[in-house]
Amino acid sequence: MSEGRVMARFAGRLGSFLAAALMAASFVAGAAQAVEPDEILKDPALEARARQLSLELRCLVCQNQSIDDSNAPLARDLRVVVRERLQAGDSDKQVLDFVVARYGEFVLLRPPFNARTLLLWLAPALALIVALWLAYRVFAAARSNRTVAAGPAPSQKLTADEEARLKRILDDN
Repeated sequence: MSEGRVMARFAGRLGSFLAAALMAASFVAGAAQAVEPDEILKDPALEARARQLSLELRCLVCQNQSIDDSNAPLARDLRVVVRERLQAGDSDKQVLDFVVARYGEFVLLRPPFNARTLLLWLAPALALIVALWLAYRVFAAARSNRTVAAGPAPSQKLTADEEARLKRILDDN
């Protein structure tokens, strides 16, 4: 292998590595919590519970972030409500029940499996089944079209007219 090829391969791998490292760094940087210093409780045990609960609640503005990760004003309000309820002596379940009663089950990042959320939990499996069925149908149709387009089966013999035409074509060339 020539030296130029070796250097090109090395440069390609180095570029891939650097791109992966940059992507990983951006994910780590995006994971910083949005909790403001004035929100943090003085009691470390209560603050740890508040953080854990905040990770279970969805930001209703961002929708794919927990309220612990979101900078949205509504997420801040929810973080404050969680901390107020904890300071009032509520259990974790009581805090979650309070927030769910106020905003609905949509506020939970991991909603419970029940009759109302059945479609939500089964949708990925149903989508996979439908995709596999569609892929099977497409490939089966393509296979049948390929068989038809291939022409007569090899076991069929040419008619006398076809043989004469073939002989004329071959003789002309």
